[in-house]
Amino acid sequence: MPFAEANGIHTHYEITGHAGLPVLTFSHSLGADLDMWLGQVDSLNSYFQILRYDARGHGQSATASGPASIADMGRDVLGLLDALNVQTTSFCGISMGGLIGQWLGIHAPHRVDKLVLANTATKIGNTESWNTRIATVQQEGLQTIVDGTLERWFIAGFREEHPEVVDGIRAGFLKTDPAGYAACCAAIRDADFRNEVCQIASPTLVIAGSADPVTTLADGQFLASQIASASYVEVKAAHLSNLGAADFFNEALRGFFNH
Repeated sequence: MPFAEANGIHTHYEITGHAGLPVLTFSHSLGADLDMWLGQVDSLNSYFQILRYDARGHGQSATASGPASIADMGRDVLGLLDALNVQTTSFCGISMGGLIGQWLGIHAPHRVDKLVLANTATKIGNTESWNTRIATVQQEGLQTIVDGTLERWFIAGFREEHPEVVDGIRAGFLKTDPAGYAACCAAIRDADFRNEVCQIASPTLVIAGSADPVTTLADGQFLASQIASASYVEVKAAHLSNLGAADFFNEALRGFFNH
């Protein structure tokens, strides 16, 4: 079970594929872990070495003491790449991972080949809603918010037809360290790339979910409009579109990376 010290964080990661292939890094959403990308590994492992990792405070990675920022989490990625001697990577981030991807595209463009920003926004939510969620988790734990979270992550039809996927995501969510979850909530709360995202020069694909109540189609359209090199695609899914519309998501990735 591989770990690396990345920006001072004991970070769990998995890298698969043939040495010598270009590297594609996947970054998960708040409250998930690297296993959420297994369907993408199967779809893309003939094209890339695929690097997945657990963000700080998630999965098997350590929780840092004190508050975190998206900049900190972007430096975690750079630290992991350095530890693995990876000079450049393509990067696919969803939700929180998409914020990390924006930070990398803005602040470390020399490390990013192509960029996929899925179900994310230049600014996600508002201060009041994030503070309420932080307080709830700190006082009552993650169990109190898991049902509402899953309703936002998957459309009703998907939840009914694929209970095994939803149950797996639920289990991973409930294993998340509440302190790590709260710290990452604060990082998302404070992130605002509305005035900086235009600096991204890497070829970028923005993916939005047609039934996503968290980062809406308007959020995705705005994000794509601000990046000169961006293309945009909508998939029929809620917030976790890589799971809720896996075939369409994977097809979009293959088309983008093979173009």
